[in-house]
Amino acid sequence: MSQINIPRIVIAGTHSGVGKTTIVTGILAVLKEKGLTIQSYKVGPDYIDPGYHQLASGKVAHNLDTWLVPTDKLVPIFAKTASDNDIVIIEGVMGLYDGGRTGISSTAAIAKILKTPVVLVIDARSVGESAAAIALGYKMYDQEVNLVGVIINRLGSQTHKSMICDALDRIGIPVLGCIYRNDALHMPERHLGLTPVTEHNASDRISELREQISSQLDINKLLEIAQSSPSLCSLEEVTNNSKKIPLNLRIGVAQDDAFSFYYPESLDVLKSLGAEIIPFSPISDNELPQVDGLLFGGGFPEMFANELAVNVSMRQSIKQACQEGMPVYAECGGFMYLTKKIVDFEGQKYDMVGAIPATCSMQSKLQTVGYVEATALTENILCDNGDILRGHEFHFSQMIIDENQKDFPWAFEFKKTRTGEVYNGGYASKNVVASYLHMHFAGNEKNALRFLSSCKLFKQKRK
Repeated sequence: MSQINIPRIVIAGTHSGVGKTTIVTGILAVLKEKGLTIQSYKVGPDYIDPGYHQLASGKVAHNLDTWLVPTDKLVPIFAKTASDNDIVIIEGVMGLYDGGRTGISSTAAIAKILKTPVVLVIDARSVGESAAAIALGYKMYDQEVNLVGVIINRLGSQTHKSMICDALDRIGIPVLGCIYRNDALHMPERHLGLTPVTEHNASDRISELREQISSQLDINKLLEIAQSSPSLCSLEEVTNNSKKIPLNLRIGVAQDDAFSFYYPESLDVLKSLGAEIIPFSPISDNELPQVDGLLFGGGFPEMFANELAVNVSMRQSIKQACQEGMPVYAECGGFMYLTKKIVDFEGQKYDMVGAIPATCSMQSKLQTVGYVEATALTENILCDNGDILRGHEFHFSQMIIDENQKDFPWAFEFKKTRTGEVYNGGYASKNVVASYLHMHFAGNEKNALRFLSSCKLFKQKRK
């Protein structure tokens, strides 16, 4: 066990939509301009916000989630990825105390595990002195959370600012920033939240954000608070070389505008177990690279359905690989791509790979969101029968099974952690496992090893 000193701070919110991502992105841009080395994190399973972090900081962002990754692994992973940085910025999820059932993986829970001071963002629209009562309530609700100050966002005027700051001063809660309303800096959104940075000109907006945050937030005070963070005790990660697969495995990972939802540390688990990650694009590449297995992450195939459909040679290359027995694991958007068709929000149908006898149709309402347990219903390339995977679901599409499919090979029995609802989902054949599940290999390392072992067997048979 070792003691590590990492300057760090959590930027939390009273609720979703208060502007956490906008403010954190601006802070990262300011710190980078100052020449500091920064590592950023996002609490919870979100894939999109870290993209904004990366664009502002120049470094890949990581997720912190105690449902996807066990608590005993979280601190070592944090220590490994945060070391050798001047400062760490952690963006919270939803409201400070919101998370899974019983508050699992809430911002407050992560802040306590990592012994990190918290700054609370308060949306000042349509609120005056009541902002002080809100801040006091959040500070008193759990006094093990070290709430050190607030950032007031979306102020309307100097008078508005004075009203709120005077009230906060009376109760002794420091104000670290007063951000005025600026609709021009609002991040574009669509059905799954913010639009990924790859799909719009986010760089110009981040430049404007940097200017506003640098003038309206006390960056020096923020740095001072971060540097006051206590030491962390971290168990050293032990590399078990006996796990390493003694073959050079090449795993093709779909990475482009349509498929971008991957946790960096999850892919690092595959690398640590003997895999070389080979990126490819289902949109722009003509065929698969020479690989021993395929991984399709989530993303927005519905927004790029036409581009995916017209790339017939790639779709045929993937279907042929599936028919030849190549191990294929797909999550959410990747699962949709492997079906026969995607039907977009306007009802337009697009041909997809056709490895799964079903269609995925976009719906006007969110179909499901939240943490789940997924129990494997078969023995396959990823799981033993009965294995339980921890993950989350977040999708607007619905899978519609082909009418002539009598005994559909369901992959998992899902159980929602909040409601206890149980239902079957996904698809599992001898070599293809796909579903709406998003999971993290650092929390399911046994399954990562099983997937790579399946790829090893395929490679040997193909030889």
